[in-house]
Amino acid sequence: MTTLTIDGVDIARTEDGFFVDPSVWREEMAATIAKSEGIDELTPRHWEVIRFMRAQFEEKGAGPSVRVLGKVSGVPIKELYQLFPKGPAKQAAKIAGIPKPIGCI
Repeated sequence: MTTLTIDGVDIARTEDGFFVDPSVWREEMAATIAKSEGIDELTPRHWEVIRFMRAQFEEKGAGPSVRVLGKVSGVPIKELYQLFPKGPAKQAAKIAGIPKPIGCI
């Protein structure tokens, strides 16, 4: 386990960088996490995906797979890879402060 400090808040993360406790995540943290992931600016499209990931996690207890993300979020798979080049479901989950989606390697 590792710890990340954002705005004075210590956040426990897994070795892969996912939040251990998603309830500590705040939208204000997303820009800092995104920068650490190589995304300089979060656009409205990024936020659409991030909020979708959070909503899916809250509703189902897990983040969506890339396939579900592309079908249900309203953002086509090709665009998802442009927004989150290190893997849409995995990278968006990190920024959204939720655990790694099932099926992500």
